[in-house]
Amino acid sequence: MMMPQPGGTPGGMPYAGGAPQHPGAQPRRDAGAPGGMPPREPEQRGGGFRRRDTDPTGRRAEAAFEDTQAMLAAQAGAGSRSGEGGARRRRAGRGAGGPEGPGGPGGSGGSGGHGPGDGEDEPEVRRWTRFLPNWKIVMASFVVLSAGVFGMIAVAYANTPIPETAQDSVNDQGSVIYYRDKKTPIARLGVKRTPVKISQIPKHVQDAVIALENKSFRTDSGIDFTGMARSVWSTVSGAQLQGASTITQQMARNYYDGLSQEVSVQRKIKEIFVAVKISKTLEKDEILERYLNLIYFGRGAYGIQAASKAFFGKNIGQLTPQEGAYLAGRIQNPDAFDIQEKAGNYAATKERFGAALRNMAEIDPAAYGKYAGSSFEDLKFAKVKVSQTFKGIKGYMLNIVFRELKARGISQEKLETEGLKVYTTFDEKMMKEAQKAVKARTAGLESTIHASIASVDPKNGRVLAFYSGDDFVNDFNNRAFDSTKQAASAFKPYVLAAWLESGRSLDSYVDGMATIKMPGTTPISNAGNSAYGAIDMIKAMASSVNTVFVQMGEAVTLPEVARIAKEAGVGETAKYNPSYGGKNAVDYAVDEQKFQVTIGSASVTAVEQAAGYSIFANEGKHADWHTVVKVTKIDGSPVLAEQATVRQVISPEAAADATVALQAVVKGGTGATANIGSRPVAGKTGTNNGYKDAWFVGFTPQIVTAVGMSKDVPYNKAGTRKLKVDKYGLPSRKIDDSKILWKEEPMPSFIGGGGTPTQIWHDYMQAVTAKDEVQQFPPRANTGSQSNLATPKPTPSPTPTMDDNPFPDSGDGGDGWPNDDGGGGGGEPDNPDGRECLPWDGSCDGGDGGPGDGPPNGEITDNGAAGAPGAPGAAIMPTPAASGRRP
Repeated sequence: MMMPQPGGTPGGMPYAGGAPQHPGAQPRRDAGAPGGMPPREPEQRGGGFRRRDTDPTGRRAEAAFEDTQAMLAAQAGAGSRSGEGGARRRRAGRGAGGPEGPGGPGGSGGSGGHGPGDGEDEPEVRRWTRFLPNWKIVMASFVVLSAGVFGMIAVAYANTPIPETAQDSVNDQGSVIYYRDKKTPIARLGVKRTPVKISQIPKHVQDAVIALENKSFRTDSGIDFTGMARSVWSTVSGAQLQGASTITQQMARNYYDGLSQEVSVQRKIKEIFVAVKISKTLEKDEILERYLNLIYFGRGAYGIQAASKAFFGKNIGQLTPQEGAYLAGRIQNPDAFDIQEKAGNYAATKERFGAALRNMAEIDPAAYGKYAGSSFEDLKFAKVKVSQTFKGIKGYMLNIVFRELKARGISQEKLETEGLKVYTTFDEKMMKEAQKAVKARTAGLESTIHASIASVDPKNGRVLAFYSGDDFVNDFNNRAFDSTKQAASAFKPYVLAAWLESGRSLDSYVDGMATIKMPGTTPISNAGNSAYGAIDMIKAMASSVNTVFVQMGEAVTLPEVARIAKEAGVGETAKYNPSYGGKNAVDYAVDEQKFQVTIGSASVTAVEQAAGYSIFANEGKHADWHTVVKVTKIDGSPVLAEQATVRQVISPEAAADATVALQAVVKGGTGATANIGSRPVAGKTGTNNGYKDAWFVGFTPQIVTAVGMSKDVPYNKAGTRKLKVDKYGLPSRKIDDSKILWKEEPMPSFIGGGGTPTQIWHDYMQAVTAKDEVQQFPPRANTGSQSNLATPKPTPSPTPTMDDNPFPDSGDGGDGWPNDDGGGGGGEPDNPDGRECLPWDGSCDGGDGGPGDGPPNGEITDNGAAGAPGAPGAAIMPTPAASGRRP
């Protein structure tokens, strides 16, 4: 029978675990529930309340459980002081469990054993825990997601085929540079691999590579999960894509077609799938063999055998464990190691060497433990061989080809590693003939006197041949392309072209006065201070009369002269010389030297001279010079096409009439030495002050060739002492370039434009055109109208022939020398002090006619070629015997 309880309905009892309730008492919270529970309303059954049983001692049945929970919470470090106090209060509140005890119904803290502050933090914990998803839901979601991901991976893996085709360049990634016949190699770049069998590679060499590149190679499935995890993390986190590639992956990427070298997640995933499949179909030894025959080690060596020869001068079978460890260490970054070692810094390769030996000892302590402490200094390297690729004249060809390719996005490194075929414009026979002609005519000269040649096809701008020196390895100055020298009278055809383009004709007369003074320019004189009177354009060109071309330049304006010369490609190289402030040399001459530009104060290179004259040989059109016809891959697929911009600079009629005047120069003028018989030739000579720069630029309908000569002497930085030079005209390599001052000095008088340069041109062109079809220049067009700047007195004479002597008595002794190119006139802003005056040197005669005055500010005054007094045309001076004079 249930007894009525004090203060309540009969049979009443609070929520399970609670103490009897008294009127006015606060409802208690369940001390056993985390964070406490809110009070529940009593459950009514049959109009009364039932209470749960207690144990015989009077305690609730849940009390022991609550005590245990409190103890566990205390041990788990419910660490705050308030928490610890709460636990203590809960234990104290329970007391003995009697009705009047501290934790009893009448005790402080309310019913059921709660003390002050009991459960203060519990509501906060309860708030966030109820948002946690059920663990069953979490596990189910993970399983579904994982199944989806693995399903997609399985499908992708199944659809990734095993490559079957090897790359064409597996056995040879070097490039080949060809002459224009597309068959004869100029050079092969890169090292052709010498494949070896795995049985030929010592096990300690194999193990050295495996130890550094992929320790698990012998047992893995083609991939390294640890490395993959690192790679994936670096990719997801935004860092660079890390390699993490196994030997199998690297082999697949470099051996098979279809796996690109791009850096992307897609490529990496495909590579992983292929590596796994390959690992199942190929033996590990076969994979390692292919890998070791593929990889690059530096020093141009591809494959382990080539590396063994390059670094240690021995075959692969002779390598020691230490040597194998060194080569294994180079695989990581061979190009960087080459650069560092060349500079004498072996720290990086030494560290890799030590790491390889340590890893080898970990793999097989019994076999390699004794090598772990080997000294790097005990390695005996083979001497680095100086590449013969650049030796001789082919080095100059490769130099300019590399520069052109680099400007178009193909570096030398790519040439050495990507297996390209480069087809150049160079003719092998013409290259050899150019060298032969120069050496024959300059054999007895001082080594500081240099000659350069450049031949260009006027139809397309292709550089057919050139001469810059005999050995690029020892004399690396590519003069035909880099050496800028004053054009002197070889610039005058551009003035004539501007004249004809302006609507004036060859029949126009201009006063060939002895000296002329123009605004902003110092007085300009003719050779020997000669006066010609009123002469037409043909006579002015054949005799190279300075004052006539000055007046022509004034009539058509200097900017118009400059426009035509620049559109013909003249003066561009000077932009790279800081002295010109980034200007084209022609613009610089117009701005700084005014009318002196009309007689050649602008600086040009041999190849610019040749390409510029193409406008006369090619009906007024100019094609930019270049040395590369095309670049292809080994399979013939195109990489680069020919880059030649063709533009109409002057009219075909102006080009034809200018050529008539330039033919007169060869038929009976200053360039008579260039005559090569029945084949038509046109051209122009040029010589600046004191025979420092001398030129002949001439052409047939098929080829334009420029020959230039100069004397470049090295001094100490103060310019007070000449430096000793070698047979190439260069000072000791031990002298820093910043401590050298280069000066142009006068050459012997017979090296004027009508002398040695014209002789070289004649010898060379006669040889290279011997089998060419004899073609004629276009006939005279008679463009424009007569526009006289002087009243002609005599009846206009016909075009000079070989029997004509167009040169008047100079008035200085009746020698009859032509006005150009045996030494002459001026042009450098600062002439060296103490330069001797030559009898025909117009620069020695200043404005007052006094000897030795010389035109101030470097006026150019062309003079005649040296020859026997009274000789018609330009005399040919014999090549002198060795002078024996060395600076």
